[in-house]
Amino acid sequence: MEEAGKGRERVVEVEDLSATTKDAAVVSTKPAKRHPLVLWIAILGLIMLVGMYIFSLSLKQNGMLFGLLQTNMIEKEREKPCHDPRIPDTEIPYVHYPTPNTYDREECACTEVRFFAILSMQRSGSGWVETLLNSHPNISSNGEIFSVKPRRSNITEITKTLDKLYNLDWYSSAAKNECTAAVGLKWMLNQGLMKHHQEIVKYFNQRGVSAIFLLRRNLLQRYVSILANAHDSAMKQLNGTHKAHVHSKQEAEILAQYKPTIDKKTLITELKRSDKLAADALMNFKNTRHIVLYYEDVVKNRTKLMDVLDFLRLPKRKLSSRHVKIHTKRLRDHIDNWADVSNALTGTRFESFLNGRSRR
Repeated sequence: MEEAGKGRERVVEVEDLSATTKDAAVVSTKPAKRHPLVLWIAILGLIMLVGMYIFSLSLKQNGMLFGLLQTNMIEKEREKPCHDPRIPDTEIPYVHYPTPNTYDREECACTEVRFFAILSMQRSGSGWVETLLNSHPNISSNGEIFSVKPRRSNITEITKTLDKLYNLDWYSSAAKNECTAAVGLKWMLNQGLMKHHQEIVKYFNQRGVSAIFLLRRNLLQRYVSILANAHDSAMKQLNGTHKAHVHSKQEAEILAQYKPTIDKKTLITELKRSDKLAADALMNFKNTRHIVLYYEDVVKNRTKLMDVLDFLRLPKRKLSSRHVKIHTKRLRDHIDNWADVSNALTGTRFESFLNGRSRR
C-alpha cells in the first residue's frame, strides 16, 4: 500500500510538473508587447531634426553665395574704366555704363545711367508724371512699352524688351541724346507685371533697376476717370479723336461734361479689387529698391517729384508738363447717380472717398 501511495504521489508530481511546463510553454509563446506609435513618432522627430539642420545649412550657404555674388559684382564694376571711386559700394549695383548696339555714346560713354520703371495703374496720373520727368534733360521714360501684348506674352519676351531698353537701344520720342543719365518706362500692373512678378523682381535686383510706384489714394476718383476715358474711347468727343490726355482747358471742359452712371451693385467689388491689386504690388516688390508716390500728393505738392530726382541721384531741375487736368470739380459733380453711389459707400471703409478725401 505504501508503494501504491508512493506511486500515486509520483504520478501527481509528474502531472504537476507537466502542467507547469505547459503553462511555461504557453507564456513563452505569447508575443511581447510592442509600441509602434511611439517608435514612429521618434523616427519622425529624428527626420524633422535632420531636415531642419540641412535647411539651416542651406540658408547659410545661400546667404554666403548672395554675399559673394554681390561682392563680385562690386569688384567687377570697380575694374571697369568708367568706374567713379567716389560712388559708395551700396550705389554701385544701380550705376550702369551701357554700350548700345545701334550707336556710339562717344564722349558720354562714361556718363552714369540709372535704370528705373514707373509702376502704376491706369488713370493714376502716370502719363502726367512721366511727362514731368521727361522734361528733365537727363531722363528718358519711354511710355507704356508693354501695352503691346506680344512684348509681355512671356517672361522671355519681357526680359528681351527690358534688355533692349536698358541698353539704350530703344528708340521713342522720349529718347534723349547719348548723355541720358536715367532711362526707364511706364509699366501698368496689369501688363504682365503681376503675372510674372517673381521673375521681374529677380531681374530688377540683378540688373539694378529702381521701381517708382505711382498710385492713387482715392480709388473712386480713379474709377470715374476710367469710365469717362472708356466713354471717350467709344464716342471720340474731340473732333472724332480719342484723347486719354489733353493739353488745353477747352478740351478738358469738353471731356468733363460726361458724367458716368456707376453701377452701385458692383462698385464696392471694383474698389476692393483695385485696392488689393495695389497692395499686392507693394508686397511683391518690397525687396526691390523702390519709392512710393501718390497722385494726390504730387498734385498738392510738386516738390514731391524732387524726391524722385534724389532717388535717381539726378540734379534737381524745374519740371513742367503740358497736361491739363480733366476732372477739377467736386466728385459729386462728375457722377450722374451721386445719391446711389453715396448710399452704397456710406458706412464702408471707402466712405471717405465721397468727400474727395483719401483713405490712408
